[in-house]
Formats: sequence, structure tokens, C-alpha cells
Amino acid sequence: MSDKKSRQKILDRNGADVSSTALEFRFAEARSRLGLQRQQLIRAILDHCEETCFLSSRELAKRYNVDAATVVRTVQALGYKSFADFTADLRQHFVSRITPYTVLKAATREKRSVADHIDRSLEKALDNMNLLNARLDRSRVLECARLIHRSRRILVVGGDLAVSLAHYFAYGLTALGFDAEAPLGGEGNIQHKVRILTGKDLLIAISFGQCLRITVEAVLQAGQQGVTTFGISDSEMTPLAHHCTSCLIASTASTSFIGSYAAPVTLINAVLVGCAHLNPKRSLTQLKSTDKDYLSGQRWYREPKGVPGSREKE
Repeated sequence: MSDKKSRQKILDRNGADVSSTALEFRFAEARSRLGLQRQQLIRAILDHCEETCFLSSRELAKRYNVDAATVVRTVQALGYKSFADFTADLRQHFVSRITPYTVLKAATREKRSVADHIDRSLEKALDNMNLLNARLDRSRVLECARLIHRSRRILVVGGDLAVSLAHYFAYGLTALGFDAEAPLGGEGNIQHKVRILTGKDLLIAISFGQCLRITVEAVLQAGQQGVTTFGISDSEMTPLAHHCTSCLIASTASTSFIGSYAAPVTLINAVLVGCAHLNPKRSLTQLKSTDKDYLSGQRWYREPKGVPGSREKE
């Protein structure tokens, strides 16, 4: 029986019933074969996964005052062939257990001033941007832009906070003349919108971490209908990245209780730039009709005449 099928249920710290991760399942299976010291080591690693998932075997050994060989042997006792395999499962465990509460709790343990926390938040956002610039596969950005150009309609799906990204993306595409929409409403409305898609359309899905069920199910439903699906997520290991036809990656890592969307917004901008410049003549034609409105349209606020600061013609 596979790990996925035989996963047991565990209680989280708030008493909620949740599925065990692959690492927790291995730990439960091997516990009877592990000595007390090894059990304590694994438990400590799991309890502080927000820090330990990024450490090497030597760094873990130093953190817990044991030999590096002890760490490696403990990992092998869990059934892992390599430390890298263990680390991959540890990171997935971290992603599945991270919550706004756990992030903020970890941050409050650090003896920093409020200004220091603000600086760290800004630095992390810049780190995410630099990582995107260094690792972004430009060919995938062009692939997404070309799919958008070939598609009859584009449905951009994002839930919770990612709704803002979905609307930002759809707005930019609409401005360029594409039939794009980020559906409002709840689960039922999204399902109805997905059902009317065909093989001539494109579904773009945005979700991070564990990924929202409604977003992943939209991808699965679209795929069954022969619709091409393109994802934006924060790891190649997320459910969204796994199920989409193709996916672009942008980190949302943050020192705050809320994820940082600086990199995803930048990524969306890159796709919009690609869309605009694949056919610049078309893009200019679409934008020309809005040029006059941007310069002197009624949509902009103007100070009434006579009010200090207003620009009156002499």
C-alpha cells in the first residue's frame, strides 16, 4: 500500500484533524525501531521545520549537538536513501504546516525592534525578486504569452488573497484587447465559468503553498475538458504545479504573517510585457483608443477652479 493511501490522521496543536505528511508517516512507522535519542532528534526537527528544512546535515548536527553521522543514520532509519530525499519531504512538511500564526509566532521569538522586522520584510521581498530574476525561465514566460495570444478566452482563477493577483492579471490582459476574466463569487461561479471553456480557451490558475482546493479543482476540471492550463505558484512541488500543463514559479516567502506577493506581481508583469511585445502593432492599436482618455478623460480627479493648487488656464 502506498504512503498516500495509508496516510493516517493526526491532531495538530489546535486539536484539528489533519492528514499526516509523508515524513510524519515514516516517523510513525519507524518509531518502534528508533531509540529515544533518535526519536527526540526527529521530533525536534519536525517541531522547528520552518528553520530546519533549510539546513544541511552538518548544520542540523551542530544545532542539536550531535554528530553529522548521527543525523544521516537517523534519516536512513526512517527509510530515506539520501539526506536530500529527507530534506525534500521536510520542506513539504513545512509547507503543509505553515500558517499565519506559526509564522508570526516564530518572528515574535526573535529579539528585534519593530523597525528591524519592517527591514527584514523589505529585505525578504527583495530576495524573492532577485531569486525570480536569477531563476526565471524566460522561455516559459514566452510560452504563456503565446498561449494567451492563441486563446479565444482566458479565465484567470485565484482564491483568497490571490484574487488580487487574478484580477490584476485579467485587467492587464483586457487592456491589451484579450477576452480575459477573473471570476467573482464563490466556488459555484468558478465551476460554471470553467465548464463553458473549450480547447480554444486557456485557464490560468494562481495558488501557493498547499494550494486552495477550489483552484486546483478548476485546473483538474479544465484539463478533463481539453483546456490548456497554466499555473503560477511558489514551487515546482505544489499541487498546482503538478497538475497544470505548465507553470511559472515565484516565491511568496515572507517574514510576516502574510505572504509576499512582490515576486508574483513582477512575474505577471513579465508575462504582460511578453504579450504586448509579441504583437506590438496589435497592442498599440488597442491602447491608442484609451490614449485620449488617459490624457484628459473624466475618470481623473481635477481640483475645482479657484481651489489652491488647481491648474487654471490663464
